[in-house]
Amino acid sequence: MGCCDSPGLMPIEQALETMLANIKPIQTTLKLPLADALGYVLAKELLSPIFVPPFDNSAMDGYAIRLADLQQSTTLPLAGKSFAGLPFEGPWPANSCVRIMTGAKIPAGCDAVIMQEQTTENENGICFLQPNAKPQQNIRPTGDDIKQGDVVLHKGARLTSRDIPMIATLGISHVTVFRKPKVAFFSTGDELKPLGEPLAEGQIYDSNRYGIKPLIENFGCEAVDLGIIADCPATLKATFDKAQHLADVVITSGGVSVGEADYTKDILQELGEIGFWKLAIKPGKPFAFGTLDHAWFCGLPGNPVSAVLTLYVLVQPMLAKLAGHTQWKAPESIPAITKNAFKKSPGRTDYQRGIYTIENGQFVVETTGNQSSGAFRSMSLANCFVVLEQDRGRVEVGETVNIQLFNPSLY
Repeated sequence: MGCCDSPGLMPIEQALETMLANIKPIQTTLKLPLADALGYVLAKELLSPIFVPPFDNSAMDGYAIRLADLQQSTTLPLAGKSFAGLPFEGPWPANSCVRIMTGAKIPAGCDAVIMQEQTTENENGICFLQPNAKPQQNIRPTGDDIKQGDVVLHKGARLTSRDIPMIATLGISHVTVFRKPKVAFFSTGDELKPLGEPLAEGQIYDSNRYGIKPLIENFGCEAVDLGIIADCPATLKATFDKAQHLADVVITSGGVSVGEADYTKDILQELGEIGFWKLAIKPGKPFAFGTLDHAWFCGLPGNPVSAVLTLYVLVQPMLAKLAGHTQWKAPESIPAITKNAFKKSPGRTDYQRGIYTIENGQFVVETTGNQSSGAFRSMSLANCFVVLEQDRGRVEVGETVNIQLFNPSLY
């Protein structure tokens, strides 16, 4: 990669293409207990070793019957009971029925289950009020959900809280997954102060690390927080060197603009290589991507909204590829009608914070208000991004725009 210092801003589509073209997925695998595998990415296809359910079972509390018996009489004596885990196993006399509970094994010869609400009991046995039962009524056949040998999850699937219990139904105790990418991150700037300490003149609290860490973890990566690093070239260089030996990716917040105390660019040129530096995105123009000797590097802008936005839009797909998460998808764009005007100048793709609702089956969207890159309240209020194209100008009330609903990583 070469350093992109030429005039002009790189479109975000080109930036994403460049980043993803260079990233190679991690190949290291682990065999983990299922209980510890949430959020990991499968390293191979998961095949079912059994049928689910493993036997024909009842979908209802009721009575197991043979249709031929029911044609002889609508009242049948009780021959026994079948409970979940305690099936009916004795001889089943002709012209009788078996009491059965939901999930219990179907007795041999049974071809229908009548729900208990359609029966009454008298001194002669069970009276069936609706004798015209259909074959296999209320019977869940073997393998109705999953058949033995089925591919239940593909390689590259990230395990969710819905997948884990499904895998457990197969009796699988361990799964083979890819190692999670490790991401080291830190904030830069003499103006930053840790939470809980009083602010001196000109200082602000470091909020960015509190946005970066949960997003990294929600992306399925291991986060390594290196804290706040002062604007000192020697300290920054030492921190970069430490970070690249700890992690697969190093992420910084701040220090990537053009201020006199922004040393990150010079240090990166010494320790690695810069792929690109400025993007046609708003907020978040001073976003950097490149390599260190032992890690990838992403430099986020210092403004809080810019940091979260670029992490979400640009770094998230990169980390998904690094993790081997081949089933990751970018948020879908949905057309929506504007309820208010949106200020916009041509030149950069603008991700404004919005609140969508659905009215009469149509998506509509309004602004959260202050769209400054330092106003994080707008992110807290939003439930979508209003994505205004690079060449687009001001948007008036009633125009159609594209919105991207937040994916689960932002919740």
